Amino acid sequence: MQVPFVDLKQRIAEERDELRACIDAVLDDAQFILGPRVESFEAAAARAIGVAHVVGLGSGTDALMMALWAHGIGNGDEVITTPVSFVASTGAIVHVGARPVYVDVAADQNIAPARIEAAITPRTKAIVPVHWAGRIADMDPIVAIARARGLVVIEDAAQAIGASYRGRNAGTFGACSAFSAHPLKLLSAFGDGGYLATNDAAIARRVALHRTHGLESRDSCVEYGINSRLDALHAAILERRLGRLSEVIEARRRHVARYRELIRPPVRVPDEAPHERVAWTFCNALADRRDELRAHLAAHGVETQLYYGTALHLHPAAASLGYKRGDFPIAEAQCDHVIALPCHQHLTDDQIAYVAERINDFYA
Repeated sequence: MQVPFVDLKQRIAEERDELRACIDAVLDDAQFILGPRVESFEAAAARAIGVAHVVGLGSGTDALMMALWAHGIGNGDEVITTPVSFVASTGAIVHVGARPVYVDVAADQNIAPARIEAAITPRTKAIVPVHWAGRIADMDPIVAIARARGLVVIEDAAQAIGASYRGRNAGTFGACSAFSAHPLKLLSAFGDGGYLATNDAAIARRVALHRTHGLESRDSCVEYGINSRLDALHAAILERRLGRLSEVIEARRRHVARYRELIRPPVRVPDEAPHERVAWTFCNALADRRDELRAHLAAHGVETQLYYGTALHLHPAAASLGYKRGDFPIAEAQCDHVIALPCHQHLTDDQIAYVAERINDFYA
Protein backbone atom coordinates (compact mmCIF):
# COMPACT_ATOMS: atom_id res chain seq x y z
CA MET A 1 0.00 0.00 0.00
CA GLN A 2 1.17 3.53 -0.77
CA VAL A 3 0.47 6.24 1.81
CA PRO A 4 1.61 9.72 0.68
CA PHE A 5 2.41 12.35 3.26
CA VAL A 6 0.24 14.86 1.40
CA ASP A 7 -2.06 14.46 -1.59
CA LEU A 8 -2.45 17.83 -3.30
CA LYS A 9 -3.43 16.19 -6.58
CA GLN A 10 -6.42 14.47 -4.98
CA ARG A 11 -7.54 17.74 -3.41
CA ILE A 12 -7.33 19.47 -6.78
CA ALA A 13 -9.28 16.63 -8.40
CA GLU A 14 -12.07 16.95 -5.82
CA GLU A 15 -12.27 20.73 -6.17
CA ARG A 16 -11.46 21.13 -9.85
CA ASP A 17 -14.85 22.49 -10.94
CA GLU A 18 -15.01 24.95 -8.03
CA LEU A 19 -11.44 26.08 -8.60
CA ARG A 20 -12.00 26.59 -12.31
CA ALA A 21 -14.99 28.76 -11.43
CA CYS A 22 -12.70 30.86 -9.20
CA ILE A 23 -10.12 31.18 -11.95
CA ASP A 24 -12.73 32.12 -14.55
CA ALA A 25 -14.23 34.74 -12.26
CA VAL A 26 -10.83 36.38 -11.76
CA LEU A 27 -10.13 36.25 -15.50
CA ASP A 28 -13.48 37.86 -16.19
CA ASP A 29 -12.71 40.64 -13.71
CA ALA A 30 -9.21 41.11 -15.16
CA GLN A 31 -8.19 42.65 -11.82
CA PHE A 32 -5.31 40.57 -10.51
CA ILE A 33 -3.73 42.76 -7.82
CA LEU A 34 -5.79 43.60 -4.70
CA GLY A 35 -9.33 44.75 -5.50
CA PRO A 36 -12.75 43.28 -4.58
CA ARG A 37 -11.64 39.62 -4.50
CA VAL A 38 -8.98 40.35 -1.91
CA GLU A 39 -11.32 42.58 0.09
CA SER A 40 -13.98 39.86 0.10
CA PHE A 41 -11.53 37.24 1.38
CA GLU A 42 -10.20 39.62 4.04
CA ALA A 43 -13.73 40.20 5.35
CA ALA A 44 -14.55 36.46 5.32
CA ALA A 45 -11.30 35.56 7.08
CA ALA A 46 -11.86 38.24 9.72
CA ARG A 47 -15.28 36.76 10.48
CA ALA A 48 -13.90 33.22 10.62
CA ILE A 49 -11.02 34.15 12.94
CA GLY A 50 -13.08 36.54 15.06
CA VAL A 51 -11.15 39.78 14.57
CA ALA A 52 -12.00 43.19 13.17
CA HIS A 53 -9.37 43.32 10.41
CA VAL A 54 -7.48 40.98 8.10
CA VAL A 55 -4.88 42.23 5.63
CA GLY A 56 -3.91 39.94 2.74
CA LEU A 57 -0.16 39.70 2.12
CA GLY A 58 2.42 37.90 0.02
CA SER A 59 3.32 35.31 2.66
CA GLY A 60 2.93 34.34 6.30
CA THR A 61 6.53 35.42 6.83
CA ASP A 62 5.69 38.92 5.61
CA ALA A 63 2.69 38.97 7.93
CA LEU A 64 4.87 38.17 10.94
CA MET A 65 7.57 40.63 9.91
CA MET A 66 5.05 43.44 9.34
CA ALA A 67 3.35 42.76 12.67
CA LEU A 68 6.70 43.31 14.41
CA TRP A 69 7.53 46.35 12.28
CA ALA A 70 4.10 47.94 12.82
CA HIS A 71 4.62 47.76 16.59
CA GLY A 72 7.91 49.61 16.34
CA ILE A 73 10.10 46.61 17.09
CA GLY A 74 13.56 46.95 15.60
CA ASN A 75 17.25 47.52 16.28
CA GLY A 76 18.32 46.78 19.84
CA ASP A 77 15.04 45.12 20.82
CA GLU A 78 14.63 41.52 21.95
CA VAL A 79 11.77 39.19 21.05
CA ILE A 80 11.11 35.98 22.98
CA THR A 81 10.15 32.97 20.89
CA THR A 82 10.58 29.20 20.55
CA PRO A 83 13.42 27.14 19.03
CA VAL A 84 10.88 24.66 17.61
CA SER A 85 9.45 26.18 14.45
CA PHE A 86 10.13 26.87 10.80
CA VAL A 87 13.07 29.24 10.28
CA ALA A 88 10.72 32.06 9.24
CA SER A 89 9.66 32.62 12.86
CA THR A 90 13.22 33.65 13.70
CA GLY A 91 13.92 35.19 10.31
CA ALA A 92 11.11 37.71 10.67
CA ILE A 93 12.54 38.90 13.98
CA VAL A 94 16.04 39.22 12.54
CA HIS A 95 14.82 41.08 9.45
CA VAL A 96 13.31 43.92 11.49
CA GLY A 97 16.63 44.27 13.32
CA ALA A 98 15.64 42.67 16.63
CA ARG A 99 17.32 39.78 18.45
CA PRO A 100 15.46 36.50 18.90
CA VAL A 101 15.66 35.12 22.44
CA TYR A 102 14.72 31.48 22.68
CA VAL A 103 12.81 29.76 25.46
CA ASP A 104 12.58 25.98 25.72
CA VAL A 105 9.37 24.15 24.89
CA ALA A 106 6.92 22.06 26.89
CA ALA A 107 5.68 18.53 26.19
CA ASP A 108 3.17 19.90 23.66
CA GLN A 109 6.10 21.11 21.48
CA ASN A 110 5.07 24.74 22.05
CA ILE A 111 6.88 27.44 24.03
CA ALA A 112 6.84 26.75 27.80
CA PRO A 113 5.18 29.71 29.58
CA ALA A 114 6.92 28.90 32.85
CA ARG A 115 10.30 29.64 31.24
CA ILE A 116 9.41 33.00 29.70
CA GLU A 117 9.81 35.23 32.76
CA ALA A 118 13.49 34.31 33.20
CA ALA A 119 14.23 35.34 29.61
CA ILE A 120 12.82 38.88 29.92
CA THR A 121 15.33 41.74 29.99
CA PRO A 122 14.98 45.53 29.79
CA ARG A 123 15.29 45.15 26.00
CA THR A 124 12.43 42.68 25.63
CA LYS A 125 9.59 44.17 23.59
CA ALA A 126 7.49 41.21 22.46
CA ILE A 127 6.66 37.52 22.80
CA VAL A 128 6.06 35.50 19.63
CA PRO A 129 4.49 32.14 20.51
CA VAL A 130 4.27 29.71 17.59
CA HIS A 131 1.13 27.55 17.40
CA TRP A 132 3.16 24.59 16.23
CA ALA A 133 1.59 22.00 13.93
CA GLY A 134 -1.86 23.53 14.42
CA ARG A 135 -1.92 23.40 18.23
CA ILE A 136 -2.33 26.72 20.03
CA ALA A 137 0.31 27.48 22.64
CA ASP A 138 -0.76 27.75 26.30
CA MET A 139 -1.88 31.34 25.84
CA ASP A 140 -3.49 32.30 29.16
CA PRO A 141 -0.22 32.45 31.13
CA ILE A 142 1.63 33.95 28.14
CA VAL A 143 -0.88 36.80 27.86
CA ALA A 144 -0.77 37.32 31.64
CA ILE A 145 3.03 37.64 31.61
CA ALA A 146 2.90 40.06 28.68
CA ARG A 147 0.33 42.28 30.37
CA ALA A 148 2.25 42.34 33.63
CA ARG A 149 5.51 43.23 31.89
CA GLY A 150 4.15 45.59 29.22
CA LEU A 151 5.06 43.33 26.28
CA VAL A 152 3.37 42.86 22.91
CA VAL A 153 2.13 39.38 22.00
CA ILE A 154 2.27 38.55 18.30
CA GLU A 155 0.99 35.09 17.39
CA ASP A 156 2.75 33.05 14.75
CA ALA A 157 -0.45 31.29 13.72
CA ALA A 158 0.88 30.24 10.30
CA GLN A 159 -0.31 26.66 10.82
CA ALA A 160 -3.26 27.22 13.13
CA ILE A 161 -6.23 28.61 11.18
CA GLY A 162 -9.33 26.93 12.62
CA ALA A 163 -7.67 25.82 15.87
CA SER A 164 -9.09 26.91 19.22
CA TYR A 165 -8.02 27.08 22.88
CA ARG A 166 -10.51 27.44 25.74
CA GLY A 167 -13.18 28.53 23.28
CA ARG A 168 -11.06 31.16 21.52
CA ASN A 169 -9.69 30.96 18.00
CA ALA A 170 -6.06 31.13 16.99
CA GLY A 171 -5.24 34.71 16.13
CA THR A 172 -7.40 36.34 18.82
CA PHE A 173 -4.97 36.38 21.76
CA GLY A 174 -2.30 38.84 20.68
CA ALA A 175 -2.12 42.35 19.30
CA CYS A 176 -1.55 40.79 15.87
CA SER A 177 -1.36 37.33 14.37
CA ALA A 178 0.28 36.02 11.22
CA PHE A 179 -1.19 33.26 9.03
CA SER A 180 0.24 31.43 6.03
CA ALA A 181 -1.64 30.31 2.90
CA HIS A 182 1.18 28.13 1.54
CA PRO A 183 -0.10 25.09 -0.41
CA LEU A 184 0.73 22.75 2.51
CA LYS A 185 -1.38 24.72 4.99
CA LEU A 186 -4.96 23.80 5.93
CA LEU A 187 -6.35 26.88 4.20
CA SER A 188 -4.13 27.03 1.15
CA ALA A 189 -3.69 28.99 -2.06
CA PHE A 190 -2.00 28.03 -5.34
CA GLY A 191 1.31 29.51 -4.22
CA ASP A 192 2.77 31.73 -1.53
CA GLY A 193 0.32 33.90 0.36
CA GLY A 194 -0.47 35.03 3.89
CA TYR A 195 -2.55 37.41 5.96
CA LEU A 196 -2.33 39.43 9.14
CA ALA A 197 -5.21 39.55 11.64
CA THR A 198 -5.75 42.26 14.25
CA ASN A 199 -8.40 44.23 16.13
CA ASP A 200 -6.31 47.39 15.86
CA ALA A 201 -7.52 49.54 12.97
CA ALA A 202 -4.36 51.69 13.01
CA ILE A 203 -2.13 48.62 12.71
CA ALA A 204 -4.25 47.27 9.87
CA ARG A 205 -3.99 50.59 8.02
CA ARG A 206 -0.20 50.75 8.45
CA VAL A 207 0.27 47.19 7.18
CA ALA A 208 -2.10 47.77 4.24
CA LEU A 209 -0.06 50.83 3.31
CA HIS A 210 3.29 49.08 3.78
CA ARG A 211 2.30 46.15 1.53
CA THR A 212 1.94 48.52 -1.45
CA HIS A 213 5.30 50.32 -1.25
CA GLY A 214 3.85 52.91 1.12
CA LEU A 215 1.77 54.42 -1.67
CA GLU A 216 -1.18 56.41 -0.40
CA SER A 217 -2.08 57.08 -4.03
CA ARG A 218 -0.38 56.57 -7.37
CA ASP A 219 1.55 59.80 -6.94
CA SER A 220 2.02 59.95 -3.17
CA CYS A 221 4.41 57.67 -1.28
CA VAL A 222 4.11 58.51 2.41
CA GLU A 223 6.68 55.96 3.62
CA TYR A 224 8.87 53.38 1.93
CA GLY A 225 7.20 50.01 2.11
CA ILE A 226 7.51 46.73 0.24
CA ASN A 227 5.61 44.71 -2.35
CA SER A 228 3.64 42.08 -0.43
CA ARG A 229 0.14 41.87 -1.86
CA LEU A 230 -2.13 38.85 -1.84
CA ASP A 231 -3.06 38.16 -5.44
CA ALA A 232 -6.74 38.18 -6.40
CA LEU A 233 -6.56 34.60 -7.67
CA HIS A 234 -5.21 33.36 -4.36
CA ALA A 235 -7.85 35.35 -2.49
CA ALA A 236 -10.69 33.84 -4.54
CA ILE A 237 -9.40 30.31 -3.91
CA LEU A 238 -8.89 30.95 -0.20
CA GLU A 239 -12.40 32.32 0.25
CA ARG A 240 -13.88 29.30 -1.53
CA ARG A 241 -11.82 26.88 0.56
CA LEU A 242 -12.68 28.69 3.77
CA GLY A 243 -16.13 27.12 3.54
CA ARG A 244 -14.58 23.64 3.78
CA LEU A 245 -12.03 24.38 6.48
CA SER A 246 -13.95 22.78 9.35
CA GLU A 247 -14.46 19.63 7.29
CA VAL A 248 -10.73 19.41 6.56
CA ILE A 249 -9.78 19.91 10.20
CA GLU A 250 -12.28 17.37 11.54
CA ALA A 251 -10.99 14.71 9.14
CA ARG A 252 -7.44 15.29 10.34
CA ARG A 253 -8.51 15.20 13.98
CA ARG A 254 -10.18 11.83 13.40
CA HIS A 255 -7.04 10.47 11.76
CA VAL A 256 -4.77 11.57 14.62
CA ALA A 257 -7.22 10.18 17.19
CA ARG A 258 -7.18 6.85 15.35
CA TYR A 259 -3.37 6.82 15.34
CA ARG A 260 -3.53 7.41 19.08
CA GLU A 261 -5.72 4.33 19.50
CA LEU A 262 -3.70 2.03 17.24
CA ILE A 263 -0.02 2.93 17.67
CA ARG A 264 1.74 1.40 20.64
CA PRO A 265 4.73 2.74 22.63
CA PRO A 266 7.53 3.63 22.25
CA VAL A 267 5.96 5.93 19.64
CA ARG A 268 4.13 8.82 21.30
CA VAL A 269 1.31 10.25 19.19
CA PRO A 270 0.45 13.80 20.33
CA ASP A 271 -2.59 14.11 22.56
CA GLU A 272 -5.44 16.62 22.49
CA ALA A 273 -6.78 18.13 25.71
CA PRO A 274 -10.51 18.76 26.31
CA HIS A 275 -9.97 22.54 26.21
CA GLU A 276 -8.42 22.57 22.74
CA ARG A 277 -9.33 21.90 19.13
CA VAL A 278 -6.07 21.12 17.39
CA ALA A 279 -6.03 21.75 13.65
CA TRP A 280 -3.23 19.19 12.98
CA THR A 281 -1.46 20.77 10.06
CA PHE A 282 0.74 17.76 10.61
CA CYS A 283 0.94 14.98 13.21
CA ASN A 284 4.30 15.24 14.94
CA ALA A 285 4.79 11.97 16.81
CA LEU A 286 7.92 11.19 18.84
CA ALA A 287 9.75 7.94 18.22
CA ASP A 288 12.84 6.09 19.42
CA ARG A 289 15.19 5.04 16.60
CA ARG A 290 13.38 7.59 14.48
CA ASP A 291 15.60 7.41 11.40
CA GLU A 292 15.42 3.63 11.29
CA LEU A 293 11.65 3.81 11.63
CA ARG A 294 11.42 6.27 8.73
CA ALA A 295 13.47 3.95 6.53
CA HIS A 296 11.25 1.00 7.50
CA LEU A 297 8.08 2.94 6.68
CA ALA A 298 9.49 4.19 3.38
CA ALA A 299 10.30 0.60 2.40
CA HIS A 300 6.63 -0.21 2.98
CA GLY A 301 5.27 2.73 0.97
CA VAL A 302 4.61 5.14 3.84
CA GLU A 303 5.94 8.66 3.34
CA THR A 304 6.92 10.65 6.45
CA GLN A 305 8.62 14.01 7.02
CA LEU A 306 10.63 15.79 9.71
CA TYR A 307 9.20 19.01 11.13
CA TYR A 308 11.98 19.64 12.05
CA GLY A 309 15.11 17.62 12.78
CA THR A 310 17.18 20.61 13.92
CA ALA A 311 16.19 23.12 16.60
CA LEU A 312 16.46 26.72 15.40
CA HIS A 313 19.31 27.69 17.72
CA LEU A 314 21.52 24.99 16.14
CA HIS A 315 21.23 26.20 12.53
CA PRO A 316 24.37 27.81 11.06
CA ALA A 317 22.45 31.08 10.59
CA ALA A 318 21.94 31.27 14.38
CA ALA A 319 25.64 31.10 15.25
CA SER A 320 25.83 34.82 15.97
CA LEU A 321 23.14 34.48 18.63
CA GLY A 322 25.56 32.59 20.87
CA TYR A 323 23.47 29.52 21.65
CA LYS A 324 24.85 25.97 21.77
CA ARG A 325 23.64 22.40 21.98
CA GLY A 326 22.32 21.72 25.45
CA ASP A 327 20.82 25.18 25.98
CA PHE A 328 17.28 23.95 25.22
CA PRO A 329 17.31 20.22 26.02
CA ILE A 330 13.59 19.56 25.64
CA ALA A 331 13.45 21.14 22.19
CA GLU A 332 16.61 19.30 21.14
CA ALA A 333 15.27 15.95 22.35
CA GLN A 334 12.01 16.50 20.48
CA CYS A 335 13.86 17.36 17.28
CA ASP A 336 15.91 14.17 17.64
CA HIS A 337 12.76 12.04 17.94
CA VAL A 338 10.11 13.82 15.88
CA ILE A 339 8.45 12.09 12.94
CA ALA A 340 5.51 13.58 11.04
CA LEU A 341 2.99 10.92 10.06
CA PRO A 342 0.54 11.28 7.16
CA CYS A 343 -2.67 12.86 8.48
CA HIS A 344 -4.14 14.69 5.47
CA GLN A 345 -7.90 14.66 4.99
CA HIS A 346 -7.83 12.24 2.04
CA LEU A 347 -6.50 9.26 4.01
CA THR A 348 -8.69 6.18 4.29
CA ASP A 349 -9.28 4.10 7.41
CA ASP A 350 -7.30 1.30 5.78
CA GLN A 351 -4.33 3.58 5.20
CA ILE A 352 -4.37 4.77 8.81
CA ALA A 353 -4.47 1.17 10.04
CA TYR A 354 -1.68 0.20 7.63
CA VAL A 355 0.63 2.95 8.91
CA ALA A 356 -0.05 1.94 12.51
CA GLU A 357 0.59 -1.74 11.75
CA ARG A 358 3.90 -1.00 10.06
CA ILE A 359 5.01 1.13 13.03
CA ASN A 360 4.04 -1.53 15.56
CA ASP A 361 5.71 -4.23 13.44
CA PHE A 362 8.97 -2.28 13.43
CA TYR A 363 9.24 -2.21 17.22
CA ALA A 364 7.93 -5.76 17.63
